[in-house]
Amino acid sequence: MILEFMTTEDVTKGLTRTKTVIIPFGAIEEHGPHLPLCTDQLTIYEVCREVCDRIPVFVAPRVYFGVCRSTAQFAGTITVSTATLKSLAQDIVSSLRAHGFRNFILASGHAGSAHMPVLREAGEWALTQYPEINVAVLSVVDLIKPEAFKAIETRGDLHAGEIETSLVMRLAPDLVRGSAPAEFPRFPSMILARNAHAYWKTGVWGDPSKASAEKGDNLFSCMVEEMIQLVRRMEQFEE
Repeated sequence: MILEFMTTEDVTKGLTRTKTVIIPFGAIEEHGPHLPLCTDQLTIYEVCREVCDRIPVFVAPRVYFGVCRSTAQFAGTITVSTATLKSLAQDIVSSLRAHGFRNFILASGHAGSAHMPVLREAGEWALTQYPEINVAVLSVVDLIKPEAFKAIETRGDLHAGEIETSLVMRLAPDLVRGSAPAEFPRFPSMILARNAHAYWKTGVWGDPSKASAEKGDNLFSCMVEEMIQLVRRMEQFEE
């Protein structure tokens, strides 16, 4: 059930079937010279859409913007502050909870090291405010089982490399602009880099040349199955 396309009466009826909602968070950020800025959002939203086609679950409108620090200096990246993201996540959960939603899955296509702790903090806040709700917080990486990673040839593949390129080749091949050279940036140890672009030339962390739509299909199927299992666990979860 795609929330934004429903009427208020549809939502009321839907809540008699399930009180679980997936809130897809993403980012608009560089993904090398070959992938679109919407890569993170595209991936998680397509997973959510497939899940709601298979089981009763609500999918909230996408939150397009996230905290992007290491990629902030690449053209096109839009980053928000940690305070903005936290407030937005808290407000969305509070609003939906007031209408009867009880299980909240904050699912992020962006797995940034500054981004994910903010969503977890927002989830922890919601648990303290509303004792009747359950909250899960995850990134796309959490949805990929170890066996699915076995087909990935690139060790240390993190951003716009083999994994993400394979997923976009599967989900939106018309948005893929060829490939890009492999890159594994090295930032100063313990010292914060003012100019991350100086250490990270292409915005790729991995090897896109090893990507394929077949690998993307395998990864996508795995992610969908894991999300379905999470929804089912959430609906049975009690403390």
